[in-house]
Amino acid sequence: MSAGLNLNTLFRKGILLAVGNPAIESAVDKYGMQLGAARFVAGENIDEAIVNLKRLEDEGFKTNTTLLGEGIADEAEAMAVVGEYIYILDRLHAAGLKTNLSVKLTHLGLDLGEEVAYRNVERIVEHAATLGAFVRIDMEESARVDVTILIYRNLRTSGHDNVGTVLQSYLYRTERDMKMLMEYQPDLRIVKGAYLEPAEIAYPDKREVDVAYLRAVKYSLAHGGYTAVATHDDRIIDYVIEFTTRNDISQDRFEFQMLYGIRTDLQRDLLSRGYKVLIATPFGPDWYPYLMRRMAERPANLLFVARQMLPGA
Repeated sequence: MSAGLNLNTLFRKGILLAVGNPAIESAVDKYGMQLGAARFVAGENIDEAIVNLKRLEDEGFKTNTTLLGEGIADEAEAMAVVGEYIYILDRLHAAGLKTNLSVKLTHLGLDLGEEVAYRNVERIVEHAATLGAFVRIDMEESARVDVTILIYRNLRTSGHDNVGTVLQSYLYRTERDMKMLMEYQPDLRIVKGAYLEPAEIAYPDKREVDVAYLRAVKYSLAHGGYTAVATHDDRIIDYVIEFTTRNDISQDRFEFQMLYGIRTDLQRDLLSRGYKVLIATPFGPDWYPYLMRRMAERPANLLFVARQMLPGA
């Protein structure tokens, strides 16, 4: 591995280690929104988020949102989160927004057991269906991939079609998982991955992750699923555009997904060229782990965020 790649890996590890540092988190929680984190998180409550979601939809973007949080190990708290999501769905519907949801199973009680998580996410998916809304189950650490896929498959087998999930290209297993899911003609978001994983199960080299990412996107596009290409990487975006054009793949079969506040110039450029672009627009007070993991997916984003937080940027 080259010195540049080693530096990139060390940078990424440093970002992720900062997620679990209580001192850093406390300082950022206190001052982060004033320093500029509000550029990347749509607000600390649903009222603030709706203003930003409406602005994006008025511009022509698709949107999703999530109530930031994770790691709930109390059943009453998990049920309260379910209630929050049902309230959020109702508020979005009342505002006339087409925004879909992304949810984390750990935020819905996965650490209390598969049955608890399934029951809670099914309540959200069922309520979303009554409003014509879509729910995506986010992917978390490698230890939770099996249960996440199982819950997704059980939802689809039970007749819930308004639900999708996420696959991470840095895991060796992803190609096998994708092939297994194709019987459902799934709606899949493809990401690179944002957790620290050992080399035994994940590609340590960024170039290998990128190659695996394109392999996953091409497989999904070639086998009839709906593909959410979640990246800010110009080279990957250009490749996907060339691949879909060359293979006469309709723009109705895929979309680009990007983060709120990052590469807005690129987002608008793709939209102006007729591509569907979804902006991931999270909200809530527990925004720090989310933002740091997004930076770790592509450490160059951290420099971008730092520049944006400077006065006058």
